[in-house]
Amino acid sequence: MPDTLSFETLSAAVASAAAVRAVTRLQPAGGPGDKLFPPTYAVDDAADTRYAFEERVLDGQPVTCVLLDSVASQANRMEEALFDAWEDGELAFPVVLVDFTEEPGLADLDRVSALHAPHRIADALLRDSLLDGVPFRKSPLGQAFTDARVRHATAMYQACPTALIFGVWDSTGPKGGLGAKFQRALVSEIVGVHAQDGVKVSSRIDPAAIQRGVAVYTDKDDPSDWTIEGAQAKTDGKGNPEPFSRKGSEGKGRPSAINHGNIAPSIDPKAGGVTVDHALQTTVLSLPALRRLRFQDDCAGNPLPREARKAAAHAAHTALAALALAAVVHARSRGFDLRSRSLLVPEGPFELEVLPADGGAPVRYTLTPAQANALVERANAAATAAGMGWTAEPVVLRPAPKLADLIRASRDLAADADDDA
Repeated sequence: MPDTLSFETLSAAVASAAAVRAVTRLQPAGGPGDKLFPPTYAVDDAADTRYAFEERVLDGQPVTCVLLDSVASQANRMEEALFDAWEDGELAFPVVLVDFTEEPGLADLDRVSALHAPHRIADALLRDSLLDGVPFRKSPLGQAFTDARVRHATAMYQACPTALIFGVWDSTGPKGGLGAKFQRALVSEIVGVHAQDGVKVSSRIDPAAIQRGVAVYTDKDDPSDWTIEGAQAKTDGKGNPEPFSRKGSEGKGRPSAINHGNIAPSIDPKAGGVTVDHALQTTVLSLPALRRLRFQDDCAGNPLPREARKAAAHAAHTALAALALAAVVHARSRGFDLRSRSLLVPEGPFELEVLPADGGAPVRYTLTPAQANALVERANAAATAAGMGWTAEPVVLRPAPKLADLIRASRDLAADADDDA
């Protein structure tokens, strides 16, 4: 049984190792050979499939694989797991969020954090929000992270350390394409190995046996509703009853437009699921990517003496590595329910491997969510002693009035489009 990954071991690895990785073999929850449904992608009509198939070399041989969960999707799952652990009080690290709970009509958005937003701390939702009544990007914190660079990373580390783990490019900020850019240090994906595509069938039998020949019209009193009475129907410019339709439905003017009637059996050969020999999740934390980060100031804003920078940087790198591994284990504890009909289960227990920089044999370790939480706490304590400590108190933004108005107008437009479709 491998040892638990300790703080001392992680600290030593951060100083000199190449990477920490976890490679997990998975099977469909229904057992070997059960069908899985990968994510679909927009393709032209001539395409044979809507899935991302490719040949990969495994054990020296080309093997047909299919993407089951992309790098971006895996990052989103890990970020969501981190946010839940932070919200539950299991982890303490900086979080920036936009609070919509007091906005009329928008309370359902709750709180959108940099861990939820597609572009993390550089996302437009945060850009167009206010910190203490000041536009976020004009606040001291916003200006500091705008000026952050790989060799001057304290502001990003202090405001949004997860952006240093999962990557961020501030391409829509004040500096445009020259804005802060940090590569992903943590990468994960899941692929199906020895993949064979299948077909999907669909049909529906209406228990009321409603026939497709019945005409369905738009109600003149309520255009979002329907009627079969011609006298009650909305009419066009020629006085003819207007056929009813609803966004996302087929069969304008027929019962199928209101989800009634039979659906003839059909076969979908482009997105009909796949079978695989097994699935493989590969997760890699790049330690050189973390070591590349430099810090000229401590988290209190004081310049770090040159002789103290190396120790402070190492403490910060170790804290980031601990937080990254917490993301990995917390996401794993949530399971592998990727989407409908894509539930996977591991073939064995979770293990991490530390890869030496000299290409030697990897050393295996175990790590549970509780142990990862303790690792983050210990790493942050060491970072605090070096002037690089984090705070768990969130930075709370409020949506600017124009942002709130934009969201409401967009919702009204979507509702009108549904009514008009």
